[in-house]
Amino acid sequence: MTGTSLDGVDGALCSFSADGVWQGVLRHVHLPFDADLRAQLAALQHSGADEVHRSALAANALARAYAQAVQALLAGEPPASVRAVGAHGQTIRHRPGQYDGSGYTVQINQPALLAELCGIDVVADFRSRDVAAGGQGAPLVPPFHAAVFGRDGRPRSVVNIGGIGNVTLLGGHGPLRGFDCGPGNALLDHWVQQHLGMPFDPNGDWSAGGAVLDTLLQRLLDEPFFHLPPPKSTGRDLFHAGWLEERLAAWGRQADARDIQATLCELTAATIATPILQQQPDCSEVIVCGGGALNADLMRRLARRLPAAAVVDSAARGLPPLQVEAAAFAWLARQHVERQTGSHPAVTGARGTRILGACWPA
Repeated sequence: MTGTSLDGVDGALCSFSADGVWQGVLRHVHLPFDADLRAQLAALQHSGADEVHRSALAANALARAYAQAVQALLAGEPPASVRAVGAHGQTIRHRPGQYDGSGYTVQINQPALLAELCGIDVVADFRSRDVAAGGQGAPLVPPFHAAVFGRDGRPRSVVNIGGIGNVTLLGGHGPLRGFDCGPGNALLDHWVQQHLGMPFDPNGDWSAGGAVLDTLLQRLLDEPFFHLPPPKSTGRDLFHAGWLEERLAAWGRQADARDIQATLCELTAATIATPILQQQPDCSEVIVCGGGALNADLMRRLARRLPAAAVVDSAARGLPPLQVEAAAFAWLARQHVERQTGSHPAVTGARGTRILGACWPA
């Protein structure tokens, strides 16, 4: 998995029982992107010259990074011991339903090259079938969250905080629900990179020392996306540096950069907590995964906004935060090879469930 944080490749070697029950992660690796590939992928988030050529070369480089992750996960075991590799790719555009009624979603990837390099069937292009069926193509992780964290039927939420945040609502008597909720780490990482030259704010220490600017927070919360009902999805197409700069300019005040970081952290907490309170008022537990689970300041802000629920990171429920999303795409790959559906129409808004992805044989 390479997510909207653009920090690198997370790989998980996962085990399932013969009847498909999730059994856990056997190994996990994280391979940071080198500076050049990260810059290429970041640049492709926006229109530019010679995009076809640049994206093709970036896809090749990404496939080679995936192959390195597969090799590390195998740790000397034969490729034949693995049924399939699920390879998400790097999202550079996500516009479901726009322009012509169908829209599109684009994940840079080169699964044919990956199949050549690793000698294992590769399942990729998970999102486009759901978009073709009228869905958002995102989030795709809620069915996996249900399989791993929802077995006892208790009302709980699973929150993935990567570059973009998404929420899964589990339990109760209705259908599985889930949706993208806002910028997650994207704006936090951008601001700390701009002002401290660091890739992220370790533990949220910088934001913890700032003061929330209430009038700025309200201006940020006026974004129409936050007020749309689910199903909905978003990405860096919306929540990027320009989005923040435009709103800071309209706010028109001078402020300490650290206070703005605190305000952005509160924005992420608010855009997660508010829909949980609105749509799952009996929620007893919030399980947080993704890089945001390692931000202690963000976790404290979530706990303050969700006083009736226990806010825990996913390691407390058996799956470390940085492994969850990679494991979800292993689960989706297994769904594909077993010809089982991987989507849920109540989450994405598609016309029905679909078998997601396409396979490039070894």
